[in-house]
Amino acid sequence: MLDRYESPLCTRYASQEMQALFSAQKKFSTWRRLWIALAEAEQELGLNIQDEQIQEMREFQDNIDFERAQQWESLIHHDVMAHIHTYGEQCPKANGIIHLGATSAFVGDNTDIIVMTEAMELIYVKLIHVIEALAAFSDQYKAMPTLAYTHFQTAQPTTVGKRASLWLMEFILDMEEIEHFLSKKRLRGAKGTTGTQASFMELFNGDHEKIRELDRRVAGKMGYHDTFPVTGQTVSRKLDSKVLNVLSGIAQSAYKLSSDVRLLQHLGEIEEPFDKKQVGSSAMAYKRNPMRSERVASLARYVIIDALNPAMTAATQWMERTLDDSANKRISIPEAYLAVDAILELLIKIIKGFVVYPKMIEKHLVHELPFMATERILMLAVKKGGDRQELHESIRTHSMNVVKDIRENGKENDLLQRIAADPTFGVSMEEMEAMLNPIDFVGRAPQQVTEFLEEHVRPCLEAGHRRLDDQKPKQTGDGATTRK
Repeated sequence: MLDRYESPLCTRYASQEMQALFSAQKKFSTWRRLWIALAEAEQELGLNIQDEQIQEMREFQDNIDFERAQQWESLIHHDVMAHIHTYGEQCPKANGIIHLGATSAFVGDNTDIIVMTEAMELIYVKLIHVIEALAAFSDQYKAMPTLAYTHFQTAQPTTVGKRASLWLMEFILDMEEIEHFLSKKRLRGAKGTTGTQASFMELFNGDHEKIRELDRRVAGKMGYHDTFPVTGQTVSRKLDSKVLNVLSGIAQSAYKLSSDVRLLQHLGEIEEPFDKKQVGSSAMAYKRNPMRSERVASLARYVIIDALNPAMTAATQWMERTLDDSANKRISIPEAYLAVDAILELLIKIIKGFVVYPKMIEKHLVHELPFMATERILMLAVKKGGDRQELHESIRTHSMNVVKDIRENGKENDLLQRIAADPTFGVSMEEMEAMLNPIDFVGRAPQQVTEFLEEHVRPCLEAGHRRLDDQKPKQTGDGATTRK
């Protein structure tokens, strides 16, 4: 297949398990599961559908003749009808009852919802792994002082772990968004051609309660407890927009982390893992480029922009539906999932492989610490009888001169020496050096990390793992499996 385009999301980035969810096999076998669920529910509610017809449909649920389906689609230019014909040829006894009363959106929209939901559950699992890795890193380095930056200019110190907790907070917010989405999951159900269920009124002789029960039973057979109460021919396209907003949120959090890592790697303080045989540059052999973080940023940017696709689609739907959503959906939604899947896989490797350089962190901190100690020096000098305003002006003047010498002449930071030599202060070098313990400048950063992990992160992770356990297939008495 080297003579045609293949998506890099499949060939380079996304996992096989995520690709499988958006595969043709998954899509069309789910269509068949929906047709089986519809036939079963219609039979249970009194329509003349035989057990052998349903059994025949089950036998060929996953055995799809894709070549024959393509032949049909080339002839009739309708993918759903092509697969109905293909399924019917495989199931001659059931041919007449496949898709009975349904419209294309019955299989299309319901399958999209099922795939998006299962894909979001997979994203949830991987996001938990990212959060666990970040939590461990935050805890390990919660008391290691480091320079903080606002506007990427040096500011009051923080700790390495506290900075990581800022990344962690954003992913916790993303986790909450996924949980909200999954808690509201529901199918389109069996709503008919324009959402009025008119075809089912014909089939069930106007029995409204049976039609409502049909909707519930189809959903239940597919593992859902609810359906959208009203739809047009399609389910509201705001659902797709909501999905992409969740994925975009993860991409935003990932972009922030990856950007910070790239800046920290430039400073030489923290870097992503670098393999022994990895090449940073074809020309500059010494380079250690933050390749994984750059890839995260690149993919994240794509997802953030991609979120505009379903938003525009939702805004421009006409009446009960138009078809200008279809081609866009086929691309924008799977690619967003594949990209976020790749992003999370990369983040897990980056975070678990973080390399921290304490000496570089300390070097940068020590270089700036004298400026940050000036307020404490000022207070000590005032206690010794100095004039606060006069001392403040002297510190300002000394500080500006030191900065000028550092930047223009490449000199070392000798602010403390200048203050010690200034009789206005009456403070010795020893007294000032005693004020320069970095941990004294980080406030409650270590305690904040501990409290955050214990009071927020760990409860979220425990609830997340409980949710995952509840979603695992359960063994039944006859050896079959079912989902909660």
